Amino acid sequence: MSWDGITLFLLAAFGCVTLLLAQVGEVLGRLPGIIRAWREVREELRGGGRGAEDGPDGGGTEE
Repeated sequence: MSWDGITLFLLAAFGCVTLLLAQVGEVLGRLPGIIRAWREVREELRGGGRGAEDGPDGGGTEE
């Protein structure tokens, strides 16, 4: 293996590591939102969520 091959291998390896770290950073950055959404889904499945007719305080609409 020549120095050219070693250099290209190292560049490719570091490029892959950089790409992997960037993707992991994206996932970790979005994780709090994903967790919140999952909790909302579980709450709705349990029947504890407010319906569309309820206001922001859960007391229904006022007229």
